[in-house]
Amino acid sequence: MVYEMAHISVLAGKNAEFEAAVAQALPLFHRARGCTGVELQRSVEEPNQYVLVVQWDTLEDHMVHFRESADFQAWRGLVGPYFEKPPVVGHTQVVVK
Repeated sequence: MVYEMAHISVLAGKNAEFEAAVAQALPLFHRARGCTGVELQRSVEEPNQYVLVVQWDTLEDHMVHFRESADFQAWRGLVGPYFEKPPVVGHTQVVVK
């Protein structure tokens, strides 16, 4: 399993709208090939900072099948207006549990 970690900075005062847009976009992830879970986390210390954590079966499921899909464009259309700057995205795997 691969975890997509998208660090997102949201425009000041737009938290509620951003969170609502992410909630609206959840079906886009749930129907994506290889997506096994998604959650949005908000920083306690810096409330305009979020981490979107998406669980993918493979890196290719995210980087090819989802990123090259119409659903990815729909995702960006819903949440993009609330970004302060482009998200920083990386991928992790569990090595110790």
